[in-house]
Amino acid sequence: MLKTITTIILLFIASFGFSQTQIQMNDSTKKEFLKADKELNQVYQQILKDYNTDTLFLKNLKASQRIWIEFRDAEMKMKYPLKESEYYSMQPVCWYSYMQDLTETRTKTLQQWLKPMEEGDVCAGSIMAR
Repeated sequence: MLKTITTIILLFIASFGFSQTQIQMNDSTKKEFLKADKELNQVYQQILKDYNTDTLFLKNLKASQRIWIEFRDAEMKMKYPLKESEYYSMQPVCWYSYMQDLTETRTKTLQQWLKPMEEGDVCAGSIMAR
């Protein structure tokens, strides 16, 4: 019985050590989004570097990225149409989580241009053979 009580007390104390305030949760989620955004930008910059001689591709990539940003922003407005102050305190966590999901999906899409094209892949389009 004493062992059970001690375990409960230790778990109770430990839970305070790991709990976060709403502000900390908001900040943590924002940092995770910023990390995903940084990765997206690194992938984008690497593609610009790797394909620097293909001007038509670069023109289309830049147009695609601008349109994707417009799409992302429209998605966010669709999902969260109200002003931030009109939502609950968890809203920043939800906002940045969704931004992170959209950004990670875009990163995966762009990463195709950094991977070698498979031999004989007739549908690779502008993806260069490495």
